[in-house]
Amino acid sequence: MPLTLSSDDDAALVARLRAAGCVWAEDEAAVLRESATSVADLDDLVARRVAGEPLELVVGWAELCGLRVAVTPGVFVPRRRSELLALAAVAAARPGDVVVDLCCGSGALGAVVAARVPGVEVWAVDVEPAAVACARQNLVGVGGHALLGDLDAPLPERLAGRVAVIVCNAPYVPTGDVPFLPAEARLFEPLVTLDGGADGLDVQRRAAAVAPRWLAPGGTLLIETSDRQAAATVAAFEDAGLRGVRVLADDELEATVVVGVRG
Repeated sequence: MPLTLSSDDDAALVARLRAAGCVWAEDEAAVLRESATSVADLDDLVARRVAGEPLELVVGWAELCGLRVAVTPGVFVPRRRSELLALAAVAAARPGDVVVDLCCGSGALGAVVAARVPGVEVWAVDVEPAAVACARQNLVGVGGHALLGDLDAPLPERLAGRVAVIVCNAPYVPTGDVPFLPAEARLFEPLVTLDGGADGLDVQRRAAAVAPRWLAPGGTLLIETSDRQAAATVAAFEDAGLRGVRVLADDELEATVVVGVRG
């Protein structure tokens, strides 16, 4: 049950958040009140947020496609733009399918697919131990698996040629742009989850290259990218031999996803 404040105290909370640069101060105030167990606890949470810590790390969860997922320190925070990627993966999956979430972070994408498609078998992989521990927490309720390793390296061999959907939110920020990211990302999220190399697409190219080995015939690879990088992401898919490559875009979410199929 959300903590109840007087109207004056609530107004002061919103004003404090807005002064710290929180654009959606009223919404954030509501989330902080809901998460606090006491006035003292609320003060601690607000102090962390005002100091610049991402709201999701302060309260310990993020929401993606209406699903709350745990988010722990040292883990990439799911962005709302990734709802396009998650819903496209849901649309590509069928009950009972094998779904792989590469560069999984918190495992939010795999968790959304599992919540919306009955009986899918989810395998999530990340190179960061903190991310794998967080993904296990989010996938345990759906019988999912979270593995530590580089891209597809830890996947069991028995999945080769059997995967229906690979969903991947690899880092795609060019190295030269990382210093210009918001402080919330630069200071609180691992560099490996942000820095995609000189043009931002190093990990995307690697993911596209390994995807055909794991995908079943007709299986789908989906990767989040940016509108200015979409053409290069498409080229990576085509170089990997994927067919029917297309770009999905959502202007409201400011989201871009490239989709390709194993022929």
